Amino acid sequence: QVQLVESGGGLVQAGGSLRLSCAVSGLPFSDYGMAWFRQAPGKEREFVSGISWRGGRTSADSVKGRFVISRDNAKNTVIPQMNSLKPEDTAVYYCAARIGVPTMDRRDFNSWGQGTQVTVSS
Repeated sequence: QVQLVESGGGLVQAGGSLRLSCAVSGLPFSDYGMAWFRQAPGKEREFVSGISWRGGRTSADSVKGRFVISRDNAKNTVIPQMNSLKPEDTAVYYCAARIGVPTMDRRDFNSWGQGTQVTVSS
């Protein structure tokens, strides 16, 4: 049974930082590309950042220079460090997995976590 469990969300002031985590089980982690998406109220789910097994990274333009994604292949976890947070970063953040290289299209991912709320106050 595939499980992706996010944690680390919460309320933070603008300019602050949060460190999310996604614990993955039930799949061969080394075969999977991992990504984070987010969904704000009334908006579509959008790509935030992704990382391949070998550590190749991609990020949305809106978070470049502020968010850094990493993965611990020994612990089957994916960790986005989010810095310089803005009110527009407020959303539910989802961890996602797909075989191979991560893409920026949510339709390419078939395994998802339940999401964790991030709220940035101004």
